[in-house]
Amino acid sequence: MDQIATVQFVKKYLEDIVAFFDLNLDIDVRLEDDVVVASIPSNERNSLLIGRGAETLRGLQALVSAALRGKDAAVTRVNVDIADYKKQHAEKVAEQAREWIEEVRETGDSKVLDLNAADRWTVHHVASEYTDISTHSEGEGRDRRLIISQKSS
Repeated sequence: MDQIATVQFVKKYLEDIVAFFDLNLDIDVRLEDDVVVASIPSNERNSLLIGRGAETLRGLQALVSAALRGKDAAVTRVNVDIADYKKQHAEKVAEQAREWIEEVRETGDSKVLDLNAADRWTVHHVASEYTDISTHSEGEGRDRRLIISQKSS
């Protein structure tokens, strides 16, 4: 399946899934840097589709990715967002990251955080704006932790 067919497949696949929830939505699907990006517009079932802690949203994303792998698609990395939930969540995490960084600066103590991969990436990205702060991840899988510390001088 080429890239155009992949985008069309994902659009229909997601529109069919949300139809089960009595939603008739036009889902925006595009290709960005070898990632299929799907944006589901805000609707009356946002909380159901996103789920607690975005578990349902991540499940939808994994389902689409698995379907693409099963079809031997040219692109299998997928990013599904609903009502800009991920964007808004990333902004909140970035704001929190700045507070954690200020805490590390004030106390000099490193901060160890349990975050999912997307949130760790956001914190790493925010920390890259600071010349005196270092971040790295340790551990594997669900035991992976993010450490924020001051750079050695």
